[in-house]
Amino acid sequence: MSCHCKPPVRLQYPIIKTTIYRRSGIFDCYQGHAHTMIKHQLLNKDSVYCNTCVLGHICVPQGLNAQDATRLNELVKERIRIPKGTLFFKAGDRLTALYAIRSGSMKLQLENESGHMQITGFVFAGEIIGLDALAENVHVSNAIAMEDTEVCVIRMSDLSYLSKEIPALAYRVTRLMSQEISRSHSMVLSLGAMRSEQRLAAFLINLSQRFSCLGYSGSEYVLRMSREEIGNYLGLTLETVSRLLSRFAKEGLIRIHQREVRILDFNGLQTLIQNENMHRADLRKALA
Repeated sequence: MSCHCKPPVRLQYPIIKTTIYRRSGIFDCYQGHAHTMIKHQLLNKDSVYCNTCVLGHICVPQGLNAQDATRLNELVKERIRIPKGTLFFKAGDRLTALYAIRSGSMKLQLENESGHMQITGFVFAGEIIGLDALAENVHVSNAIAMEDTEVCVIRMSDLSYLSKEIPALAYRVTRLMSQEISRSHSMVLSLGAMRSEQRLAAFLINLSQRFSCLGYSGSEYVLRMSREEIGNYLGLTLETVSRLLSRFAKEGLIRIHQREVRILDFNGLQTLIQNENMHRADLRKALA
Protein backbone atom coordinates (compact mmCIF):
# COMPACT_ATOMS: atom_id res chain seq x y z
CA MET A 1 0.00 0.00 0.00
CA SER A 2 1.46 3.31 -1.02
CA CYS A 3 1.67 6.18 1.46
CA HIS A 4 0.02 9.46 0.48
CA CYS A 5 1.29 11.43 3.48
CA LYS A 6 2.59 14.86 2.63
CA PRO A 7 6.28 15.44 3.33
CA PRO A 8 7.06 17.76 6.26
CA VAL A 9 6.99 21.44 5.48
CA ARG A 10 10.47 22.90 5.46
CA LEU A 11 11.06 26.56 6.11
CA GLN A 12 12.37 28.35 3.05
CA TYR A 13 14.89 31.15 3.31
CA PRO A 14 16.34 33.35 0.60
CA ILE A 15 19.70 31.86 -0.41
CA ILE A 16 22.56 34.13 -1.38
CA LYS A 17 24.76 31.94 -3.59
CA THR A 18 23.65 33.04 -7.03
CA THR A 19 24.74 34.93 -10.12
CA ILE A 20 27.08 37.83 -9.43
CA TYR A 21 27.04 41.11 -11.34
CA ARG A 22 30.09 43.38 -11.08
CA ARG A 23 29.53 47.10 -10.50
CA SER A 24 32.11 49.52 -9.11
CA GLY A 25 33.55 47.05 -6.66
CA ILE A 26 30.08 46.01 -5.49
CA PHE A 27 28.71 42.56 -6.26
CA ASP A 28 24.90 42.32 -6.15
CA CYS A 29 23.59 38.78 -5.66
CA TYR A 30 20.01 37.79 -6.42
CA GLN A 31 17.92 34.73 -5.64
CA GLY A 32 15.29 34.43 -8.37
CA HIS A 33 12.16 33.42 -6.46
CA ALA A 34 12.91 35.55 -3.40
CA HIS A 35 14.30 38.67 -5.11
CA THR A 36 16.91 38.83 -2.35
CA MET A 37 19.93 41.05 -2.85
CA ILE A 38 23.17 40.96 -0.90
CA LYS A 39 26.22 43.06 -1.56
CA HIS A 40 29.84 41.90 -1.63
CA GLN A 41 31.98 44.99 -1.19
CA LEU A 42 35.73 44.94 -1.88
CA LEU A 43 37.75 47.08 0.51
CA ASN A 44 39.81 50.01 -0.77
CA LYS A 45 42.16 52.61 0.70
CA ASP A 46 39.20 54.52 2.17
CA SER A 47 37.69 51.48 3.90
CA VAL A 48 37.84 50.79 7.63
CA TYR A 49 40.35 47.99 8.26
CA CYS A 50 40.92 45.73 11.26
CA ASN A 51 43.49 47.98 12.94
CA THR A 52 41.14 51.00 12.82
CA CYS A 53 37.77 49.26 13.30
CA VAL A 54 35.80 50.05 16.47
CA LEU A 55 35.43 46.29 17.01
CA GLY A 56 39.12 45.65 16.44
CA HIS A 57 39.81 45.19 20.15
CA ILE A 58 37.44 42.20 20.05
CA CYS A 59 38.37 40.48 16.79
CA VAL A 60 42.09 41.30 16.69
CA PRO A 61 44.56 39.50 19.02
CA GLN A 62 45.89 41.77 21.75
CA GLY A 63 49.55 42.69 22.20
CA LEU A 64 50.55 42.70 18.53
CA ASN A 65 53.42 44.89 17.40
CA ALA A 66 52.66 47.62 14.87
CA GLN A 67 53.93 45.57 11.92
CA ASP A 68 51.81 42.51 12.73
CA ALA A 69 48.77 44.68 13.45
CA THR A 70 49.10 46.24 10.01
CA ARG A 71 49.54 42.83 8.37
CA LEU A 72 46.23 41.72 9.84
CA ASN A 73 44.58 44.06 7.36
CA GLU A 74 45.42 41.41 4.76
CA LEU A 75 42.87 39.13 6.42
CA VAL A 76 39.79 41.06 5.32
CA LYS A 77 39.51 42.02 1.67
CA GLU A 78 35.73 42.16 1.39
CA ARG A 79 32.53 42.55 3.38
CA ILE A 80 29.09 41.11 2.75
CA ARG A 81 25.76 42.77 3.53
CA ILE A 82 23.02 40.26 4.30
CA PRO A 83 19.33 41.25 4.42
CA LYS A 84 17.19 40.21 7.37
CA GLY A 85 15.88 36.65 7.06
CA THR A 86 18.51 35.54 4.54
CA LEU A 87 20.15 32.12 4.78
CA PHE A 88 23.85 32.98 4.70
CA PHE A 89 25.28 29.47 4.71
CA LYS A 90 23.66 26.09 5.26
CA ALA A 91 24.62 22.72 6.70
CA GLY A 92 26.69 20.83 4.15
CA ASP A 93 28.32 23.91 2.61
CA ARG A 94 32.08 23.65 2.41
CA LEU A 95 34.16 25.94 4.60
CA THR A 96 35.76 28.75 2.61
CA ALA A 97 35.90 31.53 5.19
CA LEU A 98 35.12 32.64 8.71
CA TYR A 99 32.95 35.71 9.14
CA ALA A 100 33.27 38.46 11.73
CA ILE A 101 29.95 40.20 12.28
CA ARG A 102 30.52 43.94 11.92
CA SER A 103 26.90 44.96 12.49
CA GLY A 104 23.64 43.11 13.00
CA SER A 105 23.14 39.59 14.36
CA MET A 106 22.59 36.01 13.19
CA LYS A 107 21.16 32.78 14.51
CA LEU A 108 22.57 29.29 14.04
CA GLN A 109 20.24 26.33 13.73
CA LEU A 110 20.14 22.64 12.92
CA GLU A 111 17.47 20.81 10.92
CA ASN A 112 16.62 17.15 11.49
CA GLU A 113 15.24 14.69 8.96
CA SER A 114 11.64 15.59 9.78
CA GLY A 115 12.28 19.26 9.08
CA HIS A 116 12.30 20.44 12.70
CA MET A 117 14.55 23.46 13.25
CA GLN A 118 16.55 23.72 16.48
CA ILE A 119 18.31 27.00 17.20
CA THR A 120 21.76 26.35 18.64
CA GLY A 121 23.07 29.86 19.11
CA PHE A 122 22.86 33.59 18.53
CA VAL A 123 25.83 35.62 17.27
CA PHE A 124 26.26 39.38 17.58
CA ALA A 125 28.48 42.19 16.29
CA GLY A 126 32.10 41.51 17.21
CA GLU A 127 31.64 37.73 17.23
CA ILE A 128 32.67 35.11 14.66
CA ILE A 129 30.54 32.62 12.71
CA GLY A 130 31.71 29.65 10.68
CA LEU A 131 33.64 27.95 13.50
CA ASP A 132 31.30 24.95 13.27
CA ALA A 133 33.07 23.90 10.06
CA LEU A 134 36.67 23.96 11.28
CA ALA A 135 36.75 20.29 12.27
CA GLU A 136 35.53 18.72 9.01
CA ASN A 137 35.71 21.72 6.63
CA VAL A 138 31.91 21.48 6.24
CA HIS A 139 29.29 23.60 7.99
CA VAL A 140 27.01 21.60 10.29
CA SER A 141 24.46 24.35 10.89
CA ASN A 142 22.48 27.01 9.04
CA ALA A 143 23.28 30.69 9.62
CA ILE A 144 20.39 33.13 9.17
CA ALA A 145 20.41 36.92 9.56
CA MET A 146 18.03 38.08 12.31
CA GLU A 147 18.34 41.65 11.03
CA ASP A 148 20.20 43.44 8.26
CA THR A 149 23.76 42.30 8.90
CA GLU A 150 27.25 43.05 7.59
CA VAL A 151 30.14 40.60 7.96
CA CYS A 152 33.86 40.82 7.30
CA VAL A 153 35.08 37.87 5.21
CA ILE A 154 38.16 36.07 6.53
CA ARG A 155 39.23 33.65 3.79
CA MET A 156 40.67 30.40 5.15
CA SER A 157 43.63 30.56 2.77
CA ASP A 158 44.59 33.99 4.12
CA LEU A 159 43.96 32.90 7.71
CA SER A 160 46.13 29.80 7.31
CA TYR A 161 48.99 31.78 5.81
CA LEU A 162 48.97 34.61 8.35
CA SER A 163 48.57 32.20 11.29
CA LYS A 164 51.98 30.78 10.43
CA GLU A 165 53.46 34.26 10.32
CA ILE A 166 51.64 35.63 13.39
CA PRO A 167 51.43 33.04 16.24
CA ALA A 168 49.05 35.26 18.22
CA LEU A 169 46.51 34.90 15.43
CA ALA A 170 46.62 31.10 15.59
CA TYR A 171 46.16 31.32 19.36
CA ARG A 172 43.19 33.64 18.89
CA VAL A 173 41.49 31.13 16.58
CA THR A 174 42.09 28.37 19.13
CA ARG A 175 40.51 30.53 21.83
CA LEU A 176 37.48 31.16 19.62
CA MET A 177 37.06 27.42 19.05
CA SER A 178 37.32 26.80 22.79
CA GLN A 179 34.66 29.42 23.49
CA GLU A 180 32.37 27.83 20.90
CA ILE A 181 32.75 24.41 22.56
CA SER A 182 32.14 25.95 25.98
CA ARG A 183 28.99 27.65 24.71
CA SER A 184 27.69 24.36 23.30
CA HIS A 185 28.38 22.56 26.59
CA SER A 186 26.58 25.30 28.52
CA MET A 187 23.54 24.89 26.31
CA VAL A 188 23.45 21.12 26.83
CA LEU A 189 23.74 21.62 30.59
CA SER A 190 20.97 24.22 30.53
CA LEU A 191 18.55 22.02 28.60
CA GLY A 192 19.31 18.87 30.54
CA ALA A 193 19.66 20.03 34.12
CA MET A 194 17.77 23.30 34.64
CA ARG A 195 14.13 24.10 35.17
CA SER A 196 12.47 26.60 32.86
CA GLU A 197 13.05 29.66 35.07
CA GLN A 198 16.74 28.78 35.50
CA ARG A 199 17.16 28.42 31.75
CA LEU A 200 15.73 31.86 31.04
CA ALA A 201 17.65 33.49 33.89
CA ALA A 202 20.89 31.94 32.63
CA PHE A 203 20.08 33.11 29.10
CA LEU A 204 19.55 36.73 30.19
CA ILE A 205 22.74 36.70 32.26
CA ASN A 206 24.69 35.19 29.36
CA LEU A 207 23.49 37.96 27.04
CA SER A 208 24.50 40.58 29.61
CA GLN A 209 27.98 39.12 29.96
CA ARG A 210 28.49 38.86 26.22
CA PHE A 211 27.29 42.39 25.52
CA SER A 212 29.58 43.70 28.27
CA CYS A 213 32.57 41.90 26.73
CA LEU A 214 31.67 43.38 23.35
CA GLY A 215 31.72 46.90 24.79
CA TYR A 216 27.95 47.39 25.00
CA SER A 217 25.74 47.88 28.03
CA GLY A 218 25.28 44.68 29.97
CA SER A 219 22.28 45.96 31.90
CA GLU A 220 20.20 47.40 29.05
CA TYR A 221 19.88 45.79 25.64
CA VAL A 222 17.46 44.96 22.86
CA LEU A 223 16.59 41.33 22.19
CA ARG A 224 17.36 40.73 18.51
CA MET A 225 15.52 37.43 18.60
CA SER A 226 11.80 36.82 19.08
CA ARG A 227 10.37 35.16 22.18
CA GLU A 228 9.54 32.16 20.02
CA GLU A 229 13.21 31.91 18.99
CA ILE A 230 14.28 32.18 22.63
CA GLY A 231 11.89 29.35 23.45
CA ASN A 232 13.22 27.21 20.61
CA TYR A 233 16.78 27.76 21.80
CA LEU A 234 15.99 27.00 25.46
CA GLY A 235 13.55 24.16 24.82
CA LEU A 236 10.58 26.16 26.12
CA THR A 237 7.23 27.10 24.62
CA LEU A 238 6.44 30.65 23.56
CA GLU A 239 3.85 30.83 26.33
CA THR A 240 6.40 29.76 28.97
CA VAL A 241 8.93 32.37 27.85
CA SER A 242 6.29 35.13 27.93
CA ARG A 243 5.01 34.00 31.33
CA LEU A 244 8.49 33.88 32.86
CA LEU A 245 9.46 37.29 31.50
CA SER A 246 6.30 38.74 33.05
CA ARG A 247 7.09 36.96 36.32
CA PHE A 248 10.66 38.26 36.36
CA ALA A 249 9.32 41.77 35.78
CA LYS A 250 6.78 41.47 38.61
CA GLU A 251 9.50 40.21 40.96
CA GLY A 252 11.68 43.22 40.13
CA LEU A 253 14.40 41.20 38.43
CA ILE A 254 14.02 42.89 35.05
CA ARG A 255 12.10 45.60 33.26
CA ILE A 256 10.89 44.68 29.79
CA HIS A 257 9.06 46.59 27.07
CA GLN A 258 8.55 44.67 23.85
CA ARG A 259 12.16 43.62 23.08
CA GLU A 260 13.89 46.18 25.30
CA VAL A 261 15.31 44.58 28.44
CA ARG A 262 16.82 46.20 31.51
CA ILE A 263 18.36 43.99 34.17
CA LEU A 264 17.41 45.38 37.59
CA ASP A 265 18.69 42.61 39.86
CA PHE A 266 21.64 40.55 38.59
CA ASN A 267 22.05 38.90 41.98
CA GLY A 268 18.42 37.84 41.96
CA LEU A 269 18.82 36.13 38.59
CA GLN A 270 22.03 34.47 39.78
CA THR A 271 20.26 33.27 42.93
CA LEU A 272 17.62 31.52 40.82
CA ILE A 273 20.35 29.43 39.21
CA GLN A 274 22.48 28.90 42.32
CA ASN A 275 19.56 27.75 44.46
CA GLU A 276 18.75 25.10 41.87
CA ASN A 277 22.37 23.94 41.78
CA MET A 278 22.49 23.72 45.59
CA HIS A 279 19.24 21.76 45.60
CA ARG A 280 20.62 19.21 43.15
CA ALA A 281 23.85 18.90 45.16
CA ASP A 282 21.84 18.16 48.31
CA LEU A 283 19.87 15.50 46.46
CA ARG A 284 23.06 13.83 45.24
CA LYS A 285 24.42 13.75 48.80
CA ALA A 286 21.17 12.25 50.11
CA LEU A 287 21.24 9.53 47.47
CA ALA A 288 24.95 8.75 47.92
